[in-house]
Amino acid sequence: MKNSAFSDPTPMQSDLTLLRGVSRSFYLSIRLLPRALRAPIAAGYLLARATDTVADTTDLPQTERLALLHTLLSAIESPTGDLSDAAAQLAAFARLQTDPYEQALMRALPQCLRLLQNLSAADQASVRWVLRPIAQGQIKDVERFGHGLQALNTEQELTDYTWQVAGCVGEFWTELCERHLPGFATLTPASMRLTGSRYGMGLQRLNILRDAGADLAAGRCYLPQDRLALLGLSPAQLAQAVAAGDGVTVARVKPLYNAYLDLTQAQLLDGLHYSCALQSRRLRVASALPALIGTRTLALLRQAGPPAWQQRIKVPRHEIRALLWRLMWRGGSPVALAQEFGRLSAPPAT
Repeated sequence: MKNSAFSDPTPMQSDLTLLRGVSRSFYLSIRLLPRALRAPIAAGYLLARATDTVADTTDLPQTERLALLHTLLSAIESPTGDLSDAAAQLAAFARLQTDPYEQALMRALPQCLRLLQNLSAADQASVRWVLRPIAQGQIKDVERFGHGLQALNTEQELTDYTWQVAGCVGEFWTELCERHLPGFATLTPASMRLTGSRYGMGLQRLNILRDAGADLAAGRCYLPQDRLALLGLSPAQLAQAVAAGDGVTVARVKPLYNAYLDLTQAQLLDGLHYSCALQSRRLRVASALPALIGTRTLALLRQAGPPAWQQRIKVPRHEIRALLWRLMWRGGSPVALAQEFGRLSAPPAT
């Protein structure tokens, strides 16, 4: 029998508070979603963010992170979602988190699992489906980056990784829309799945480009060795140059940096096309928001060049608030979204 406190599948205020803390842009998107989509998408996001926190907590030894990831995956797959046997382990892990919101998220895992269990059987299956490739990608990360600086080997590995941890999410959103919002788009479901997958992959590529400096400092290089080798660079040389502020060496990666900016821009444009095909205004704006913020971030990265890896590039909060007001004022129409995408993609004024 369902817990009466969770009989309504709409996320509770505590769930929304968690979302707002761990991702301000995703929190804005989920508040705009139609009611039927909020709970499954919130459950999927919160649980994926929890497993990602485990994968990224390098203060915990590799073997312990892998064990905890498998524990969380077992709880997600279980009909009961029981974590009582891991309560002490999770409490100790939560204390390692320096971010208060991530600490709160880890303490709220039983609540997140109850949110999953109170979904319909079909929505539970969809959430579990999308969490499997995401967790597999996270496990590969922990295994790959356990000892010293390591890098992906090939471009195909990078492509596969971006689908595993983000491209599958575009397919997940589309599946939920098909189920809950018949006739939700002007394109076919198959086209929406493909476009949504490319959109998610673009958002992950953006994360990789934006965070490359911090990742290199932490021993993670998502720029494939085969692409760096064509530029006469190794992951170790690049990491050392970024850490030392060696602009001459860092500049050698600019052709690859620009090529990835162009590919990411094309995938975010797929996201705009995905969003413009949606019939619901609220869903259209919620779906487009990451693409709009993303293309603005790309413009800032393009302006800064590879030296952006020695700083933190982020769209200011006041710009995001102004963007939301403009979208609401113009009704979130496809024309308005396309115009905003073009404006935000332009080089920033100097």
